[in-house]
Amino acid sequence: MTATLLAGCKVALVHDWLNGMRGGEKCLEVLCELFPEADLFTLIHQKGALSDTIESMPIRTSFVQRLPFGIKKYRHYLPLFPIAIEQFDFSDYDLIVSSSHCVAKGVKHDDSVYHISYVHAPMRYVWEQFDTYFRQPRTSLPVRIGAELMRPYLRRWDRNTAKRVDTFLCNSRNIRNKILEYYGRESQVIYPPVDLSHFKPGKTKENYYLMVGAFAPNKRVDLAVEAFNRLKLPLIISGSGQDEEYCRSIAGDNIEFLGALSNEKLLELYQQARALVFPGEDDFGITPLEAQACYTPVIAFASGGAMETITEQTGVFFAEQKVDALCAAVEVMEQSWKSFAPEAFRRQMSRFGRGNYKDQMAHAVEYGYRQWKAGL
Repeated sequence: MTATLLAGCKVALVHDWLNGMRGGEKCLEVLCELFPEADLFTLIHQKGALSDTIESMPIRTSFVQRLPFGIKKYRHYLPLFPIAIEQFDFSDYDLIVSSSHCVAKGVKHDDSVYHISYVHAPMRYVWEQFDTYFRQPRTSLPVRIGAELMRPYLRRWDRNTAKRVDTFLCNSRNIRNKILEYYGRESQVIYPPVDLSHFKPGKTKENYYLMVGAFAPNKRVDLAVEAFNRLKLPLIISGSGQDEEYCRSIAGDNIEFLGALSNEKLLELYQQARALVFPGEDDFGITPLEAQACYTPVIAFASGGAMETITEQTGVFFAEQKVDALCAAVEVMEQSWKSFAPEAFRRQMSRFGRGNYKDQMAHAVEYGYRQWKAGL
């Protein structure tokens, strides 16, 4: 459908950075399938860290890639991200599709280019989650001071560059509300893709709990570690990221860190886990859906995207990001994990799926581009 309408249209895809297959990259992978002839622009690219579909695209990186430790320590260059993303030249393109949780939606282009942006989140670390990222006790004084100084500039840039987007899409009602609050713009909700063909229920359950995802401050891996240190229950954590060293340093022997895993190993862990632990405030959160597709319940902080992806029939919520609250929720799960019915998981998962996302994205881009062209 989209390929027919946009035949002869030169397309650019834009994504903040490419260094692993997380939720945003799974969305980008579908965009690459929709636009296999597109060029892909990003701040940095760690070769081999993405799926074959993404790695096969013509990938163009910014000057951040060439800075000292640009790939490993790219977050330290956050103040330069706006300048870096604005350096790309889109004068030869007809359509920009950006996938943005930081600066991708802020690319510069003239009025001859249609720009539709799928926003995973406004730049969360300068808006509502600034304290989580930069005001923690373990945050070094230079980082804290630098973040405080740069925050007004980055917020102003993030808000002002919303004008460069013709059409906003977003991953949840949670983010739609934030786009309206921060940018003053309306957006259409298209839920992210979950590969339901891969994630299926298994035959047995073990006694361990599971956490999957990046060790980013908003994920609150540290909270899970502290709670399970107290409970002495087995917790398996898969993922990597900036808080990994700290979380490993405070973990007891009952907590196992497995790093990045293959899809096959993750599937096995999801299937056999007693429950998935999801203690952070996420914009949407694909991992709870992957767990539920395996008929594994979720223990979640009652905020953000979790309120759209989990129900009381498929999980247990806790109201405060505190050790006591999480421990209490785990204790409830210990008593109730056998009571979650397969039908509840099937009913919840029917709302999500990779095919749904792909079809809705294709229609949104096609319709938006047609309307924009008609208005020229």
